[in-house]
Order: sequence, then structure tokens, then C-alpha cells
Amino acid sequence: MEWLYSLFTDHTPLQAVVVLSIIIAVGLGLGKIKLFGVSLGVTFVFFVGILAGHLGLSIDSQMLQYAQSFGLVLFVYELGLKVGPGFFSSFRSGGVKLNMLALLTILLGTGFAILLSYIFKVPMADMVGILCGATTNTPALGAAQETLSQLGRPAAGAALSCAVTYPLGVVGVILAFAVGRNLFARASDLKSAKQEETNHTYIAAFQVHNPGVYHKPIREIASIAHHKFVISRLWRNGKVSIPNSDTTLEPDDRLLVITTDVEAPALTVLFGEQEQKDWNKDDIDWNAIDSSLVSKHVIVSRSEINGRRLGSLRLRNSYGINITRVLRAGVQLLATPELRLQLGDRLTIVGEAKAIENVEKVLGNVDTDLKEPNLAAIFIGIVLGLILGAIPFYIPGTDAPVRLGLAGGPIIMGILIGRFGVNFHLVTYTTRSANLMLRGIGLSLFLACLGLSSGADFLETIMRAEGPLWISLGFAITLLPVLVMILPAMRFWKIDFGSACGMLAGAMANPMALTYANGNVESDNPAVAYATVYPMTMFVRVILAQLLVLIFV
Repeated sequence: MEWLYSLFTDHTPLQAVVVLSIIIAVGLGLGKIKLFGVSLGVTFVFFVGILAGHLGLSIDSQMLQYAQSFGLVLFVYELGLKVGPGFFSSFRSGGVKLNMLALLTILLGTGFAILLSYIFKVPMADMVGILCGATTNTPALGAAQETLSQLGRPAAGAALSCAVTYPLGVVGVILAFAVGRNLFARASDLKSAKQEETNHTYIAAFQVHNPGVYHKPIREIASIAHHKFVISRLWRNGKVSIPNSDTTLEPDDRLLVITTDVEAPALTVLFGEQEQKDWNKDDIDWNAIDSSLVSKHVIVSRSEINGRRLGSLRLRNSYGINITRVLRAGVQLLATPELRLQLGDRLTIVGEAKAIENVEKVLGNVDTDLKEPNLAAIFIGIVLGLILGAIPFYIPGTDAPVRLGLAGGPIIMGILIGRFGVNFHLVTYTTRSANLMLRGIGLSLFLACLGLSSGADFLETIMRAEGPLWISLGFAITLLPVLVMILPAMRFWKIDFGSACGMLAGAMANPMALTYANGNVESDNPAVAYATVYPMTMFVRVILAQLLVLIFV
């Protein structure tokens, strides 16, 4: 049986795979257990890793560093790729608010850490480690350690204080979310979070009573009004038709218009009157509205269409149909002529059944063609993200450079490629299941390695005189800023529960808390909010960690 013993103890590539696989499998299994209705999910992998490290299991240090880095990079890049298509629109609509709230959360926690350092006489070198552990921010810990080394100060204390506070740093944010859900979240908060992905576009019916648009073609009206809208159907004299850009509007025409809720009041002024019927309900049978036209979803699956502008395909003029909306990565987009199509886009098309069949041949509409993930684009993006993360930034008054690192560079590159890769005809589409699989593998690897590296000295550090104090201070730094911010974010700044959790998970650099939020909100709001604030918050935390060392040490 010596071969079996060596399989778990000899530092070989095979042994590393076996140990990490066991940690991940056991952690994921235990993560399904619910306590008071809360399950830690993939976060439990971290605690199983700590236990394995405490029991004496270890792997080669270089293998450990590689697996941990690769897992983190894979997770954050796939996260950025997933939220990229809706990132900039969400940033315009509420991203500045989310980033300001995240920054306020960071400053609150950092100020609290400085205050606790003076009250409890904790050296700042150790307090920086406590802060990094409480916010589960290993890049900031690395930056602080590098700065301590440049100052000729020992960095071991920061690493140990980070290790003992990290577990409760994970649990603290999740606990704060659970408290916020039970105490602060109203039914409307959860309802808006679930429905947001279907309400990015707004459907309204108007009657033409404005003499200023009588007898004018739609093209001219759109150019004068400077408002984005698509006229899906036109009723005139009891007959329904699909208008094109040359169609002229006549008095008393009824128009079914797809726009945004922000534009709706302006379009009421433009056309004359908005009907009171709610056209945004889920139970509307669009095919029953008229007998000659049908509404159908068509998927873009032909690679030749990827990156093409919708207007350049001339589908409306060629086939007599109208494209009203485009669903991309859970985000409803207005089907304007300037919109570049991507593989996997779902187009809502209105027209005669035979015409839509012809359009299907142009766009593909073959779901099986999209099942295979585009691995080349994934690894190209990862390389570009690592290059971006390695670029040094120099802050005035500091000697050590600041970098976006393994986490910041890939997530920013993922967002950019997810949004703009189509402009370069780069196929970035992956199915939801494939994206979740890659993210899950990356996060599991990262947590298993992090726990395994912390487990060896974990119990010894806890038993030291300052160990319980470090743990208590770290838990306070984790819990209090989140609890203080979650209520005003939802009530005063009118952010839904999912987005508030995603913002705070990003502010605390806590992907495990994001996983908890995703499991409790049926939309991509937490992930979008997380990716919206994470690049800025990660960069700020890295800088603050270095500044705390430079100023107070």
C-alpha cells in the first residue's frame, strides 16, 4: 500500500491533482448543507482546504501558486466576459452611483481599521493583514507585503493575520447579506431584481395627434427627434402593417413602439398621445394581436453575421419584417441600425411567417451551432488581461508601483472583449452553462489552493495571544461596513437587493459572497454590479494597503 500513501504525500503533478480534486469535491458536497436556510456553496471549499492543510496535506509550492493563480484568472475573466455586453449600459444607468457607494464602503472599512489599530494597539503591519483578510483581498496583501519588504520590515505578520481573519471575512459578508435579506429587503426589492433583465426595453402604443409629424416619413421624424425607437406595427383604417423608414405617418395612426422607459415621455410629445394599456406584461400573446403577422425569436448562429451592423443586413427592406428587440447575455437591447450583432443574440422579429423563415436562413437560428465554446478567444483574452494586469502604475509620493494584477487585468479585459470583441469579429459567445462551468472550476481551484496554503499555520496562529483579537477585529471590519451600507443603498439610493449585494461583494473583493447573492436572486444583477465596481475597488484597495504601510509603518 506504499503506492497509495505516496499518491497523497509525494510532491508530484499527479499528487497535486489528486489532493486539489478531493478538497474541491468534499467542499462542494458539504457546501450544499443549509444551516438556518443558508448554505455556503463553493465557499466551503476554502474551509476544507484549511482543514486539509492543518492535517498535513500539502502540494508542491510552485504547483500551488500556479493552480491558485490560474483559478483566479479563469474565474474573473469569465465573469467579465459574461457581464461585458451589459456592463457599459449598466454603468451609464447606475454605475457611477454603484462605484461611489463601493468607494464609500472601502473608506468606511479602512477608517474603521485605522481606528481599531489605535484603540487596541495593533501594529499597522499586522492591521493591514487583518484588513486584507477581512476583505478577502489577496492582491492587496501582496502589495502590502512588497511595500513592507522595500521598507526593510518583516511581512510575515501581515500574512498570518490575513490567514486567520480570511475565513470570517468570507462568512461575514454572506452573513450580512442574509441579515439584509431577512430584515431590510422588501418584496418589491426582490421582485425588481428578478424582473430587471426583461425590462431594459419599454413597449408603448401611441396615437399620432401631432400635426408636426403628419405626412412625414419615419426616417425624417427619427432624424429630427434624436430619440431611439423602433416602430413595430402600424394600425391604419383597421389594417395592421409593418412600417419601414419610408412609411409616412398620417393623423390618427396607431403605433406600437419599442423604446426605453426614459424615452417614453419624449415620444408622447413627439407623436401626440400614449395609450394607457400596459404592453410590457409577460402574458401578452403577440401572435393574437393580428392575424397576418407573427412574432418570433430568432438566434444569430452564423459566424458570418458576427460583428455586422443590423442596418447593413437590410432585412426590413428585403423581407418586409421588423426587428424590435435583441436579447444579449440577459440584457434587452433596442434593435437600432447601428447595433452590431453577436453570435447568440436572440432577435425578436415581427412579420409574415414566410418572411421570417427566410430571415432565419440569413441569421442561422440553429441552436446546436452555439454549443461548443470558443476556447481560442478565451485564452487570447486571458493573455491580454495578464499583460494589462502587469502594467505598473506609479502613485505620486510612493516608490513601489501599483498593478491591476491577476484579478484586475483579466476582469477588465473580459469586460472589454465581451463588449467590443464583436467589433473585431472576435467570437466571444459561450453558453450560460459553459460560462458557469468555467467560472466554477476557476473559483474552486482558487479557494482550494488558498485554504491549503493557509491551513498549515492556521491553528498555531489562532492559539497565539493575539490570534483571537485579530479574528474579532477582522470580523468587525467585515461585518459592520456591509451592514451600515446595505440599508441606505436599498432605501436612500433606490438600488435593488441583488445589485446592492453585488456592489458590496465587489467592494469587499469577495467572489464567494457574489456566489451567495447569485443563488438568492434570479437575475444577473449581482454579477453586473460586482463587475461594475470590482476594477475600481480592487485598484483602490491595493493602493490603500500600500499607503497604510507607507504612512503608518
